[in-house]
Amino acid sequence: MLRFAYTGRTRSGEKAQGILEADNAAACASNLLKNGISPVTIQETGQSERRGAKPKSLSLFEPAVQPIDVQLFSRQLYTLMRAGVPILRSLSGLLESTTNAAFARVITSLKESLEAGRDLSTAMRQHPAVFSPFYIAMVRVGEATGRLDEIFLRMFEHLEFERETRARIREALRYPIFVLIAMVVAIAVINVFVIPAFAKVYAGLGAELPLMTRILIETSRLTIAYGWLMLAGLVLAIMGFRMWRVTPGGRLLWDRFKLRLPLTGSIMLRSTLARFARTLALSLKSGIPAAQALSVVAEVTDNAWIASRVEQMRNGIERGESVLRTAQNAAVFNPVVLQMIAVGEETGSIDELMQEVSGMYEREVDYEIKTLAARIEPLIIVALGGVVLVLALGVFLPMWDLASVAIK
Repeated sequence: MLRFAYTGRTRSGEKAQGILEADNAAACASNLLKNGISPVTIQETGQSERRGAKPKSLSLFEPAVQPIDVQLFSRQLYTLMRAGVPILRSLSGLLESTTNAAFARVITSLKESLEAGRDLSTAMRQHPAVFSPFYIAMVRVGEATGRLDEIFLRMFEHLEFERETRARIREALRYPIFVLIAMVVAIAVINVFVIPAFAKVYAGLGAELPLMTRILIETSRLTIAYGWLMLAGLVLAIMGFRMWRVTPGGRLLWDRFKLRLPLTGSIMLRSTLARFARTLALSLKSGIPAAQALSVVAEVTDNAWIASRVEQMRNGIERGESVLRTAQNAAVFNPVVLQMIAVGEETGSIDELMQEVSGMYEREVDYEIKTLAARIEPLIIVALGGVVLVLALGVFLPMWDLASVAIK
């Protein structure tokens, strides 16, 4: 399609100008007349950019659009629109204040699409890497209901909750991951440098070595002889696993397995259910029908197995079943949540009850994240003690045996 810069007059006689995409100048004029604008001049400016294509000026070292950029964008748009500033003027103001060049191009694209007569949700759909399907669906609901400013506030709160949850999980896992990495590096150094030196000493003595020492020496020999092959095999295994994980069947099995992991599985399950309940409450409160809301929730759920349960709930509602029955058949909610769903369905306030469910799961996630480090520390201590014990028995036990023989 081609891009045309136009000037014209509205029905009230006011001057109008902007950029519109069309196949030709006649189609551009026809679209303007449909929108109540009488064209005065129409001038071709060039071909439109392909959807999803990067501008030629994009630098490889330029920072990409971050979730915090979209979050602040939502909050700022809410503030401006709440103050009565039109959406186009709001985008112009945000374009001047943003410091991220990549996001500035996104705002420019949104502004040009609005000037061309498109809806904001349609313009955002051209940037799937920046705006999620849930974000676009909520903006579309805001446009239909005339409450776009409230939608941006709710999306800001939603993105803030997700950002804080991810930050707390990373903070809780930082120390255990650091210890595990240090342990792996230490074992590698001992296998490659320390044990071979002791093996030469033991070989010169000609004495029979204990079983643990022989195991350590053989492990060290295999590591030195076939270490690169082991590393290559590990890399290939990781690549194969990642390729399998992105397949529909592999993602479904892996996401279900993650929810059953010790220590972290319950956190991921409750965090996913909190996101489900929060998103569903937000959708229902915005006026989206239950079946359509569940479709939107299934698209934005980051766990394929939970998403399949949500789709099962949607199919049940489309068949005429109650929300309570579909939730029972999904088999992911505890009895307390099911009771709250039943009360909400009877009273017609299921959106408020789902908000309470979200709060309950969020409090559980917060507690488990706070206690995660305390639950992992004993396991780390036991693992470190096991490594030290094996090394002590394998390296120093022959010395003790030789010392006792020399004394006798």
